[in-house]
Amino acid sequence: MEFKSINPYNGEVLQTFISQSKEDVERIFEKAKHAFDKNGDISVAKRSKMMKKAGSLLSKNAEKYATTISLEMGKPICEARAEIEKCAWVCEFYAENGEDFLADEIIKTDASESFISYDPLGCILAIMPWNFPFWQVFRFAAPNLVAGNVGLLKHASNVLGCATHIENIFKEAGFPDGSFQNLFIHHDEIETIISNDIVCAVTLTGSEKAGSSVAALAGKYIKKTVLELGGSNAFIVLEDADIDNAVKVGIQARMQNCGQSCIAAKRFIVVDKVYDEFVSKFTAGIKDLKSGSPLAEATQIGTLARKDLAEKLNEQVQKSVKQGAKILTGGNFKDAYFEPT
Repeated sequence: MEFKSINPYNGEVLQTFISQSKEDVERIFEKAKHAFDKNGDISVAKRSKMMKKAGSLLSKNAEKYATTISLEMGKPICEARAEIEKCAWVCEFYAENGEDFLADEIIKTDASESFISYDPLGCILAIMPWNFPFWQVFRFAAPNLVAGNVGLLKHASNVLGCATHIENIFKEAGFPDGSFQNLFIHHDEIETIISNDIVCAVTLTGSEKAGSSVAALAGKYIKKTVLELGGSNAFIVLEDADIDNAVKVGIQARMQNCGQSCIAAKRFIVVDKVYDEFVSKFTAGIKDLKSGSPLAEATQIGTLARKDLAEKLNEQVQKSVKQGAKILTGGNFKDAYFEPT
């Protein structure tokens, strides 16, 4: 079977990826095991230097990587560049602090000598989303690779071009072959991966439904797990607020990444005294947002990551209207583009 990377702005197929066979996955497991064994001979200091180089590669090729993000999931190019910059920062952070974080800690007990020592776990499976296709991966990979773990990435199927770049970055940075590998597999194959003895832990960023499923599998096979799931964050405006500033921050908090952010402001709670002023200025600000090609410098709103996401959003808007909501601006969509609403 195939995975297709499709530009949500114009529907163009950017690249096709072939799903991996069982034999391919077995080879990936073996490479991961060999890389982890080899890491035992590599000091934290040397791995930190490799991570520093990964950060340099991100900075050096920022435009190429940012363009891939914008093409694959519709993020405005200015935000895509900022995402790459943040990834370079996290590589630098763990490169500079890894040795201190992992150093033995001497502790006082009634024994003659006691200390805490930090050892790598092994192979970690990461199941990552499309909304921040570089950042979500690097915030997992940077500390783990410095610590001596190896990573397997099951990335969202619409951003496999980003996934390919990331794997190549760690290869070029000098990490042992197999230290970070992509899995081009379908969701129904996840249990096979988690159940494998080589995988010792799993992390997921995604929906509550996906998190529940992965947590159940991790529990079934006694694997460590870390989940980051969705939320419904409240943006509260009280009567003593600086309304102009609240509007500015609120629009950014709601509309960053075309609204596709787990930390976005999703519920606005405004006290009666300032409600009319806030809503009026907020609506005007939404109308002023510039939509367009994700690659255009002036674009603030590109597209949603996929056409089906825009269709689902339209269903939610129409359901809200039927239940009494009023559309103050926007409400229209075409293909993967949804008008700021």
